[in-house]
This record gives sequence, C-alpha cells and structure tokens, in this order.
Amino acid sequence: MKIQRTLLAGAILSAYSTLALGQAGEPVVPQVVVTANPFGKTANDQILAPAKVLAGDELRDKAGSSLGETLSQELGVSASAFGAGASRPIIRGLEGARVKMLENGMAVSDVSGLSNDHAVAAEGAVAQQIEILRGPAALLYGSGAIGGLVNVVNERIPTALEPKLTGQMEARASTVDSGRNLSGTIDGSVDKMAWHIDGNFRNADDYKIPGNRVLGDPDSASGRLPHSDTRERTGGIGGSWVDSWGFIGASVSRLSNVYGIPSDEGSKIDQKQTRYDIDSLVKAPFEGFETFKFKAGYTDYKHAEIGEDGAPEVLFKNHSTETRFELTHKPLAGWRGTFGVQTENTNFSALSAEGGPDTVPVTHSTSNAAFLVEETDLGPVKFNAGGRVERVKREPVTGVNRSFNLQSGSVGAMWPFVPGYAVGATLSYAQRAPSTEELYSAGPHDATVTFDIGDADFKKETSRNVELNVQKTTGLVRWKANVFRNKVSDFIYGHVTGNLVDAEGNPGSELRERIFEQADATIQGVEAELEYNPTGAGWSGRLFGDTSHGKLDRGGSLPLQPANRIGVSAAYKMGAWRAGLSLVHAQSQDRLASFETSDTPSYNQVNANLSYTQKVDGYDLTWFLLGKNLTNDEIRVSTSVLKDISPLPGRNVVFGVRAKF
Repeated sequence: MKIQRTLLAGAILSAYSTLALGQAGEPVVPQVVVTANPFGKTANDQILAPAKVLAGDELRDKAGSSLGETLSQELGVSASAFGAGASRPIIRGLEGARVKMLENGMAVSDVSGLSNDHAVAAEGAVAQQIEILRGPAALLYGSGAIGGLVNVVNERIPTALEPKLTGQMEARASTVDSGRNLSGTIDGSVDKMAWHIDGNFRNADDYKIPGNRVLGDPDSASGRLPHSDTRERTGGIGGSWVDSWGFIGASVSRLSNVYGIPSDEGSKIDQKQTRYDIDSLVKAPFEGFETFKFKAGYTDYKHAEIGEDGAPEVLFKNHSTETRFELTHKPLAGWRGTFGVQTENTNFSALSAEGGPDTVPVTHSTSNAAFLVEETDLGPVKFNAGGRVERVKREPVTGVNRSFNLQSGSVGAMWPFVPGYAVGATLSYAQRAPSTEELYSAGPHDATVTFDIGDADFKKETSRNVELNVQKTTGLVRWKANVFRNKVSDFIYGHVTGNLVDAEGNPGSELRERIFEQADATIQGVEAELEYNPTGAGWSGRLFGDTSHGKLDRGGSLPLQPANRIGVSAAYKMGAWRAGLSLVHAQSQDRLASFETSDTPSYNQVNANLSYTQKVDGYDLTWFLLGKNLTNDEIRVSTSVLKDISPLPGRNVVFGVRAKF
C-alpha cells in the first residue's frame, strides 16, 4: 500500500498548487515503482525496457470489464475484443502465448493464451497498478514473452505493515449494458502480521450497439448484441509476517466468471479458477547479496464451453504449479543484477463433454529455466543485458512426446546525449516452444466455431528483434519515439482453410477447419507519444500514434493485424475537480491474411471523464462520471476474430463513487 499513499500525497499536493514545480522547473510527481523490474526502477526510468504503469486515477478512469479493454489505448497495445467477457492485450501485433500474463509477478496460469475466446483470469478492478513491460527484464518470466508481459499487481500478499486500516471501495453503473460493478480492497496489520482482503462483483447484460450486428448487412439484428453479457465474482485474502529481515506470506483467491460469446452460435463460457500463492523476501541473506526472493503458486483452472441448449460441449482444465527464486547481488565491478531459477509443472486438457473427439488430449508439461539480468553504467551510457536458458517437455497421453531446449538473450544501451534527452537501442533473441494446442489439437472448438488441427512436428519459434528509441525525459513537455523490427523464424499461426467440417472432422457445415502452420514472418512498426504536464495540476495533454505490420516472408499478411492509430487527449486538474477528453482515430485496415475476407472500417472513439473528490468523516469520497464512445460510432477492431459480426459497445455513460480511507 506504499504506492497508494505516495499517489494520494502527490494528488493532494497538486490540488493546492496551480502548478507544483521543482527547482529545475519540473512538476513534483509521485514515483511509481515497476514491480516486474528486478532493479526496482520507477516508470520514468524504463528506457531500456519500454514500460507503462497504470495506477491511481488513470487506472480507475480506463478500467473496463476486461484487461484488454483497460489497456487498449496504451501505446503499442490493442485488444482481441472477443465480446465483453474476453479481451486480451495484444502488444505490437503479437498475441496469445507471445504475451505473458502475470499476477503479482507469477503466471496467471489460465488458458487465455490459447484462444481469443478465453478470458484472462486476473481482475483489474482490484489492482493497485497494471504494468506493461518489454526488454531484458521480461526474460525473468519466460522465453516465450517475445511481445512482452502484462503484470497485474493487487498486493494480495502484503509486503509492509500498515499503521492503520486502509483501503478503498468503489461502486459503478453503466448505461450501455445495465452494468453493475462493486469492488473493494482492505489492508491492515496486527503487530507484525499484515493482512489483505479484496473482492469484485460484476453483472452486465447484453450491450447496445450503434448499428447492425453484421458488417454491411442492414437486415441483420440491431439494438443489443446477443450473448455479450457477463457475470463475474472474484475474492482473495492474504497475510504475511513482516519484520526487519523481510517478509513471508501466503494468499488464496477464487474467480468465477460466466460470459457470453457473441458468435452466431451464441456459446457461453463458465470459467472458474482457484489459486494459492506464497511470497517471501529476505534482506541481506548472506555476504555479497542484497535480497533473496522465493515465490510459489498452485492454480486450479477450468472452464466449460456451453452451447445454446445449456449443455457443456468442451471442458478445459489446467492445473499448474510454479516456483521461482531470485538472488539480487550487491554491485560487483560496477554491475548490479539478479539471478534466478524458475520451474513450472502443468497438466492441460480440452476434452469433449459429448463423447466426440477431444480438442486437445491430456498433456503433462514441464519447464525448468535459469536466468540472469544485469545492468551497469559505462560512463554516461546505461547498459543492461539478460539471458535465459530453458528446457520444456510436452508429454501427451496420446501422441508424440516433444522436448525443446530454449535460449534467449537481450542487450540494451541508453545514451543521454544532452541533459534531459536520451537515445537507446535494444537487441533481443528469444525462443518459444510450441504450445500444447499448437502441437496436439485435433478436435472441435465450439466457441470459435473451428475444428483445430495441430502439428506434433513443429519446431521451436525463434525471434530476433531490434528496437531504437529516442526520448525527452524531463520538463513539462516529454516525448518518446520507438521503431522496431522483429524477424521470427518458424512463426506459428492458425490458418482457416475455408473447408467446413462437422464435429468429427468430416466434411460438413458446422465448423471451419483451422490448421496450425509454421512460416517465417516479420513484424515491424513505429510508435510515438508526446505529453504535456501528465501528472501536475492545471492543464495536461497527450498526443500519440502507433502502427505495426506483420507479414509472412513468403508473402501475405499475418492474421488479425492492428490498425494504424492516432490519439489526442486534454485534461484539467485543479483542487477537488478533475476532467478529461480524448479522441482515438483508427484507420481502415486492409492488410489481410490470405484467408481473411473483409476490411475493417475506420472509426473514431471519443471518451471523457469528470470527477469531484471531497472529505467526508476522514474518507476521500470521489464522485465520477465516465463517457465512452460518446459519438456512438460503430467500432470494429481488426484484431478481433468476431470483427464482422460483433461491434464494440455504443455510447456508454458510467457513473459511480469511490471511497478511500
């Protein structure tokens, strides 16, 4: 909860100043630590590992019903948008298993990386902050994190003692879907025992859409999008013993999420997850080392894909045990760094509930890895490097066992060529083992209306990435620009062949045949962002743009490529009032894979926020009003499998109240 107190103190300071400036003429702003970075850097220090941290009011304003929706307007980030219940972040055109999802630095261990219809089993409504990270630090969490990682930090295992009871409660309602959302966190301590409780309740009906459901079909349904409702419940409790030597703690959490899939078939997914976590830190464990960290987690995940008749069709299960330890050494010959070991043991399956072919057989997977991340200053140049070696085994009950030896590495350098300005470069090499479904799929996937076919002979995927960036890091006006190019050998993707088959894989009309294939690919793009006074009082503004394009080296685009975007926003903060207005324009997207059939039209998304904070009996009570898609534009995102039949919600007004104590 130290992060919360720092943010609150910064907000109060700004509220009583027209523009709080330091001696160098810069705003006095709170420092938010990126917990997924082994060096404990703040968000403003993430030059070698481009990062974004959503926290405080910014997180609450952008919070949506899914993690993808919450992050969809960040630089280089789009969303899969598989209805309101399932929307996963896509970073620089890379999705699925190439973007690692973490909760408090540990794998979420759901199956959201397998398919766009699977929701991420981490709740942003109770998060203290959400981190987006790329670069060498990402190697701590998996060789497959080619696109980067997203870390949801809820501090379920406390790391510090609170001198008094602290927390927040929030209630909000939305007009577009008759939504109701209640969430809260409470932290306290007794002697040296710290404790934490959090929970979230969300109900939302089918949401309203601006026009017709089917792109270009005026005779299709309108009004509300069928099967876009959600019913979600989460709760967690944790405790830890905190002393001068460090801390040790544990937590347990439970998630239940039932949401609709707005496909023509109208499936539902009934998702449940229980997870247990242990976290510890020992300061100065022995000579030459600053800290020792140990984490362990067990996840029991399952979901059922339910047909229109209410009967389950496919049952997904994933039981996962993960352990990791990290040793951070004291500076040695000018180098600071972290060494660690990570293990993962999973049992995954996607079995038919109707007696037909199984989508994916029961498969036991193990992963054992060691990693090292270091940084130093070479004169004025900041330099960091990371490496990871990993051994992955896949052992299905039916089929061929596979094993993969993976090596990954990354180096980066940043040169502040004049005060306040810096130029940097990062080179990375990463390998990823094919996932279980890419190797062994051989059955129907009803929610995506596909019959999936994997290939047990797939080779490991290898990525070679180069990134150049330049940025202004101080002053009221700050900006950054990134250009990147990622060459991927043996890139794995799902190819929808155009053949129609039945649930047994024979010629029919029920399912689209989707065959996983492998080919070399190139993803490249440019991002730029300019900000004025982003955290100080008074006026602030932001201008950003991003573009990326993934294509097969043999010709043709990769599927589901993000559209080019440009966005602008303005905000005003003074005293108890805060207000903002933003516009994001996405161009039409006609860079299609060979099997994609329709372009995505351009759209404009206008959002706004207004809030007022007052003191009531020692509480900070914030009344807020959010407007989303205020022009009621028809928005279809090119990164969605359902783009032709499922537009995003129309005009939505969210109103609510938040109490901090």
